[in-house]
Amino acid sequence: MRSLVEPSTLVYILFATLAGGVLSVLAAGLLSLTVLARWAPRLVSFAVGVLLAAAFLNLLPEAAAQLPVDQVGATVLAGLFLFFALEKATLWRHDHAQNAPAASGAAARPVGPMIVFGDGLHNFVDGVLIAAAFMQDTALGIATATAVIAHEIPQEVGDFMVLLAAGYSRARALVLNALSGAAMLVGGVAGYLLLQQVQGAIPWLLALSAASFIYIAVADLVPALQAHRQPMDFAMQFVLLVGGVAMVTFGSA
Repeated sequence: MRSLVEPSTLVYILFATLAGGVLSVLAAGLLSLTVLARWAPRLVSFAVGVLLAAAFLNLLPEAAAQLPVDQVGATVLAGLFLFFALEKATLWRHDHAQNAPAASGAAARPVGPMIVFGDGLHNFVDGVLIAAAFMQDTALGIATATAVIAHEIPQEVGDFMVLLAAGYSRARALVLNALSGAAMLVGGVAGYLLLQQVQGAIPWLLALSAASFIYIAVADLVPALQAHRQPMDFAMQFVLLVGGVAMVTFGSA
């Protein structure tokens, strides 16, 4: 690992978190409001391949090169429990908001603030993880940022649709999603500044990042794929899964 972080690393982090946060929101808005919307669900299969490949082929080997394998495994296990608890807390808050009496229709529910806060926190953490990856190695950072972007776009499409269903205008829904996306840029800068002081934490964060990607892929995205059971659905999903793996494999070679 480098003892000094190159100044150009911050440029990579800024570009990657901008693409993963704000630009992915714009892409999601484009998908949601055009005839391309029907292609959005297909991105889920591709995202699963990218997330799993980044976790198992890039992040975990890099973490295991600096930490004992049992410590890496324990960190991943703890991360899976952590992300399960965080998602459960988010679902409880969502259910509470949905059951609360609305003052003036659906738009009165705190859907907008919830999405901004929840996604903003998630994006901030993603920004820190992207910074940790780039500070370890540029190719690892690119693979990590690619995985983040791959799952952010389908997620932002879903958030956008939820806001529209809650009564928000297209412009306001786009602005709210962009605000939550901007937290990734803030997380990237914060991670860059803090991790220069505690670079020993980077391999632990890489293992935690792998846990995040595995959890998102297996717990959140794969069940959505299993809802489509036709042979043609499987064929398309499998091709896109392999495509996601290939993108990470050859992109970080």
